[in-house]
Amino acid sequence: MKEIEYEQKNPKIKPKTKQEIIDTLIEFSKYSNEEILSKLNSTFDGLQLKEVKKRLFQYGLNEIEHEKRAHWIVRLFKIIINPLISLLLFIIAVSVFTHDYRTTIVISIMVIVSVLIRFFQENQAYSSAESLKSLVKTTCTVIRNSKKREIDLKNVCPGDIIELSAGDIIPADLRILKSNELFINQSLLTGEALPVKKQAAAIVEETKVNQLDLKNICLMGTNVESGHAIAVVIQTGASTYFGSLAKSITGQKVKTSFDQGIEKFTWLMITFMLFMVPTVFLVNGILKHNWLEAFLFGISIAVGLTPEMLPAIVTVNLSQGSVNMAKKKVIVKQLSSIQNFGAMDVICTDKTGTLTLNKIVLIKNINILGKDDPNVLHYAYINSHFQTGFKNLLDSAILKHAKDKKINNIGDNYKKIDELPFDFRRKRLSIIVEDKKHKKTLICKGAVEEVMAICNFYELDNKEIPLDAKAKEKIRKMNEDFSRKGYRVVAVAHAHLNGNWNGITLEHEKNLVFSGLMTFLDPPKDTATEAVRKMSKLGVEIKVLTGDNELVTNKIAQDVGINIKGVLLGEEIDKMNDETLRNKAEKTTIFAKLSPDHKRRIVEALKKNDHVVGFLGDGINDAPALRASDVGISVDQAVDIAKESASMILLESSLNVLVDGIMEGRKVFGNMMKYIKMGASSNFGNMFSVLGASILLPFLPMMPAQILVNNLLYDLSQTAIPLDNVDHEYIAKPRKWEINDIGRFMLFIGPISSIFDYTTFFLMLFVFHAWNNPSLFQTGWFVESLVSQTMIVHVIRSRKMPFFQTWANWPLVLTTFIIITTGIFITFSSYAHLFSFVRLPNSYWPFLGLTILSYIILTQIVKSWYIGKWGYN
Repeated sequence: MKEIEYEQKNPKIKPKTKQEIIDTLIEFSKYSNEEILSKLNSTFDGLQLKEVKKRLFQYGLNEIEHEKRAHWIVRLFKIIINPLISLLLFIIAVSVFTHDYRTTIVISIMVIVSVLIRFFQENQAYSSAESLKSLVKTTCTVIRNSKKREIDLKNVCPGDIIELSAGDIIPADLRILKSNELFINQSLLTGEALPVKKQAAAIVEETKVNQLDLKNICLMGTNVESGHAIAVVIQTGASTYFGSLAKSITGQKVKTSFDQGIEKFTWLMITFMLFMVPTVFLVNGILKHNWLEAFLFGISIAVGLTPEMLPAIVTVNLSQGSVNMAKKKVIVKQLSSIQNFGAMDVICTDKTGTLTLNKIVLIKNINILGKDDPNVLHYAYINSHFQTGFKNLLDSAILKHAKDKKINNIGDNYKKIDELPFDFRRKRLSIIVEDKKHKKTLICKGAVEEVMAICNFYELDNKEIPLDAKAKEKIRKMNEDFSRKGYRVVAVAHAHLNGNWNGITLEHEKNLVFSGLMTFLDPPKDTATEAVRKMSKLGVEIKVLTGDNELVTNKIAQDVGINIKGVLLGEEIDKMNDETLRNKAEKTTIFAKLSPDHKRRIVEALKKNDHVVGFLGDGINDAPALRASDVGISVDQAVDIAKESASMILLESSLNVLVDGIMEGRKVFGNMMKYIKMGASSNFGNMFSVLGASILLPFLPMMPAQILVNNLLYDLSQTAIPLDNVDHEYIAKPRKWEINDIGRFMLFIGPISSIFDYTTFFLMLFVFHAWNNPSLFQTGWFVESLVSQTMIVHVIRSRKMPFFQTWANWPLVLTTFIIITTGIFITFSSYAHLFSFVRLPNSYWPFLGLTILSYIILTQIVKSWYIGKWGYN
């Protein structure tokens, strides 16, 4: 009763929508400290513990939605309920109903093996992925009851006062109340490597501001690079901006190219069955007047038309592929994604860490003439070495470059006297140092225009020359040229000071000598250009999707050899409907200044344009696009939510690893297509023969048990296909499910086997006089059917000429030999009578050899003609 009363007094508050979250952030950015604390009913001394308990009850724990792993029974059920296995289960049910236990046992074994292999393989992959999850700090410092406390992130509530320092993860959406040189790394949300400065002042601009650019707001999931701050919690859990992104990726995943391909193939087979099975059933029932036998024969036809080993062959193929890919630093979470990897013709990737090193490097230190000048590096190093504020990535790049040049000992020749810290109004930082001769020098480093504004001279060949309008224009042009190419540019200036020293002031930042410019870049990886070339050769188009600006991205893309067709910005995408975006996405290579929703829309637009789309990402901002893609690819350093959304995890953030994965995916798909095409066309040819034989013969052309044994032996012969070689020409371009091609291949190649089936019928009826000996006829056709369809694997498996231009690998050759030998042996064995087999005459075997040779030659001729007309998929 007390719980009900408590809930009535303190009703639970529903999570906000994404737009409400953004509106709240913008609203709170405009308040003064007093207004914020009043709105949140909090103080600088923090919340009372009783109030904390109430708010945690109302708002819930500070947790985001994660994709919860289903119970193992549910996961097993999802594997079982797919179109092909459902079809096999239906055939099993009918077989049980008709007491056809042989069929029941054979197909049940196939289904169980296939399902269990896939279940255990995906379970193992999940365990591997879990072991890669990054370790995350799970506590933060709050002020409650005027005391500092270290608490779990999940126990943070709105109104809590949070103390932030270097290394802290932002535990919720915060508004800064006090700050001191606070720099926040937002790359998790924006993809930009450089941290941004945050401060407590209220925002007064009336123009619409992106929530990521609010200078006094820190968003959940980002982290403190340096500095210190006191902040108040605005919103927690699912009501944070981070939480809204996490919420958008939970739930049912979209069907991938692989899922759609399997589904379409299954319906193709069902269509053939709906025609063949009733036709055979009616023909046999009417002509032979034994409706039960006709029904059993019809079920056997259904089994014969179904490539019942397909689930097992596909799963073994994918499992073998996942093992090979693990050796190449790719962990496969979802087996079906391997085929999608091979079919992928567009890869969307961020530039940072994939195309680039993910670190800022000093590229040039030049004077006003654009020539390399060691004095510029000398002054810049001293400035970065002695500054006491936050050393950002540019400072780190200067220090590292100086160390590489072995001049990092020059700091020993100076001592620091004073410093004028960086601020966003001046956009520069100045220090004063004194050398061993007691000469003082001011060194200033900062934004080009702001530094140039306090210079009256520039230095060239150790001479000071007046900085006139022409020189200033030259500097501006250099700055613009470098910026347009994607470089970050910093200016350096200096001045030698005279007289007594009473401390640094802004007055000292006057009449400086312009030393030169420094250019910085997150440079391309050494391997990126080669990887891009390989991707292009494999027929995969690279599209760069980034939160960074278009100038930097364009520069990097050009450097690594990406063919740039067009550039599109996030603000332009906002104005487009889905149809317009579909057209623009096709003609665009670089997409810049993107939000997570922009990335998702681009991926979906490309998929609607009939592309198989891969997406490589590592941040929360990538999660919606990872989930929407056919192949979501993350890296092991990625945030957990990105890894949850991905279907593959790279152990190395490199396009070269992707190239290896694509090759492996295409091999897997190629071997899978071999079985599907061979099995479907062979089975179709057999059933075409059965239909004719049913009309011509006064008895069944093959007993139901014989059909099942034939099918089982043939399928066993194909179990080595996952280990087979794949032609280099085949893996040279993306391969997708072409259901029309499979159907057409069945129609052209399948009936060839019927030609030789009919010659065998003629042989058995008119040479060996089997009109009155059904068992002899059935045995003769059983052997010819098994040998022909098992041998024809070697013709169809490659576009090349078998046994002359190409050979299967030894496991497939061995299984072919074993299965043919086993099939023939059964007809001679003491078990032959169990399947109604009889011994064949010796004169049968030369005819069989001639039939198989003729079949191989004719199939090769038709295959070559078919490839010339429709290609080889």
